[in-house]
Amino acid sequence: MVGKETIKPLGVNQAALNLKIKEGEIVALIGGGGKSTLLSALGDVHGKGTVLTTTTKMGSDQVGNATLLIRPSKEDLVSVLSGNLPVMIWDSVDGEKAFGVDPSLPESWLPEATRIIVEADGARRRPAKAPALYEPVLPSGVTTVIAVIGADAIDRVIEDQCHRPLRVAAVVGCSSYERLTPKRASLLLLNQNGSRKNLEPGVRFVIAITKISSQNQNLVDELVKELRNSEPEIEISLVSSHNEG
Repeated sequence: MVGKETIKPLGVNQAALNLKIKEGEIVALIGGGGKSTLLSALGDVHGKGTVLTTTTKMGSDQVGNATLLIRPSKEDLVSVLSGNLPVMIWDSVDGEKAFGVDPSLPESWLPEATRIIVEADGARRRPAKAPALYEPVLPSGVTTVIAVIGADAIDRVIEDQCHRPLRVAAVVGCSSYERLTPKRASLLLLNQNGSRKNLEPGVRFVIAITKISSQNQNLVDELVKELRNSEPEIEISLVSSHNEG
């Protein structure tokens, strides 16, 4: 997954395991399409003691295999963490929307929780995005930021495929009616006004390219090349489409 070696797409659970998230970490998922799937996979592979949450919003149907808690007390959380399943924590639920917790809260769940995975950004189900002024909503104490981009955004028209297309266009220096070429996608992912917004020194940064298929593999290869030309040591995780095994 990391470094200069050749990498290949993996199923989401294997990709989640290969991220090598350590005990005591607070991980933030930001960017575009695939965050909730990766969140769920990280919960599945690490299991007992893992807390999943969001600092923004999620679909209320995205609990996955986790045990759901709404505004739990410390005692309730400790009790549920003794089970074998990951725990999903939300502040509230209103119909199809689940509302996230204050970004200062996840840190307080340590050390009872072994790992905390936070969906810290919204993209309205679009595969790529640039952040608004108030985004991403990174949790206090974050140790790893994983920037997610769906391969189905690469070489597609920005206006059609990206959340906040005008901001994406501004970051990469083109019109929103132009395509998000591999070069432009690389700029979006590495820019301080793009996926690296609010990233503090010392925080691990990983790029996860999701929804990879045989149809877009060549474009993904071009994006990986652009990323490594800019930063040879950048950590990259490739996640195959559900339909590609």
